[in-house]
Amino acid sequence: MATLEDSFLADLDELSDNEAELDVSDGDDAKKDDEDIDMDMADLETLNYDDLDSVSKLQKSQRYLDIMQKVKDALGKESDEKEKVTVLEDDPEYKLIVDCNQLSVDIENEIAIVHNFIRDKYRLKFQELESLVNHPIDYARVVKKIGNETDLTLVNLEGLLPSAIIMVVSVTALTTKGSPLPEDVLQKTLEACDRALDLDNARKKVLDFVESKMGSIAPNLSAIVGSAVAAKLMGTAGGLSALAKMPACNVQVLGHKRKNLAGFSSATSLSRVGYLEQTEIFQSTPPALRSRAGRILAAKSTLAARVDATRGDPSGTNGKALREEIRKKIEKWQEPPPARQPKPLPVPDSEPKKRRGGRRLRKMKERYAVTDMRKLANRMAFGTPEESSLGDGLGEGYGMLGQAGSNRLRISSVPSKLKINPTIAKKLKERNYAGGATTSGLTSSLAFTPVQGIELCNPQQALGLGSGTQSTYFSESGTFSKLKKI
Repeated sequence: MATLEDSFLADLDELSDNEAELDVSDGDDAKKDDEDIDMDMADLETLNYDDLDSVSKLQKSQRYLDIMQKVKDALGKESDEKEKVTVLEDDPEYKLIVDCNQLSVDIENEIAIVHNFIRDKYRLKFQELESLVNHPIDYARVVKKIGNETDLTLVNLEGLLPSAIIMVVSVTALTTKGSPLPEDVLQKTLEACDRALDLDNARKKVLDFVESKMGSIAPNLSAIVGSAVAAKLMGTAGGLSALAKMPACNVQVLGHKRKNLAGFSSATSLSRVGYLEQTEIFQSTPPALRSRAGRILAAKSTLAARVDATRGDPSGTNGKALREEIRKKIEKWQEPPPARQPKPLPVPDSEPKKRRGGRRLRKMKERYAVTDMRKLANRMAFGTPEESSLGDGLGEGYGMLGQAGSNRLRISSVPSKLKINPTIAKKLKERNYAGGATTSGLTSSLAFTPVQGIELCNPQQALGLGSGTQSTYFSESGTFSKLKKI
């Protein structure tokens, strides 16, 4: 019977065997990776940049030769009317157009590789030329024209570059630090220039063929964006069927290349426009409306591609109608807003409006009527200073209050015709009875006499309020009264 120790030892032996197998497999993988790396390094070492054939291999490929021969034959013979194939993918012309689109992309990449080769070789002679002439084909033509010449005044560059750039190149060549190239290096550079020009001619021939056939393959799409742009859209999308399956937002960015602005502002750069910016409609649109025009072009181009993919309209009538619709929309956007018309006044009512009357309205008018006191406060006497609550013209002005009448601040109130609530009237009456014996706040106990000057006196006595119980009780002739007990 196996013990616990034996089972643990067996498990350890299995783990050690698995680790040994993993080590062996890892060793094999590492050897394979090392071999791959060695092969890659060998390819890089064998890639001799001094040899143009090792850098540019497209022109010697069988695919390039076959497609160019088919294009040459198609352009050479006249276009005969053939029966339309129901399925677009079965059409041999359509297959050739798809191959030509792919080949045009490969030719552009090959031209960029050859341009780098020419630039690396010619940098020893004229290093500043690559920053002055950016286009690869123009650069190859200028290098072929200049060669090993040190005095550019003897070289005629007219027709190759604009006059302003020719002047800059001539002035820069006088101060360059480069030296003439050796004869073998110069020969390889000139061969690379010829190859770049041959590739450019082949690309133009392929595009001419594609453009000539786009009218029959995609008539509606060509009617909107043109044959050249339609060919580029089909080539980038991978065919008309693939283009028809794309949404409009993806069609808008087909062919878009990120631009290196080198620190400049990107406010004016259109970041989401590809091949559609090369269309005639887009270029004729004002810059402020080009982003909207790009969106509507992408939407209508997608519809036209779907019509062409199903062979719905071989005559291109739908494409022309969509193009006219786009043009009308852009013209509508450019129209100024309508002038704001003056709003006429409403028609006056001929009938007089009903006015409210009656006891309630009369009471409201009496309640909010302007009193005589307020009328005097609102008026001012000519040439007389106005009294104010704070003095010196500060605070609320009193107007003619205190200046007219008996020189008193208070004005006798006119008895109101309003009926007061009985309960409120009763309370006011009780308050008047309770405060009937009070003296006015304007009376004083000091009196000015000609005998003693200032004397103390009873103001109530002057008003005749001292008679009665008080005068009898405090009089000198008064006696004590005797009360009888009951």
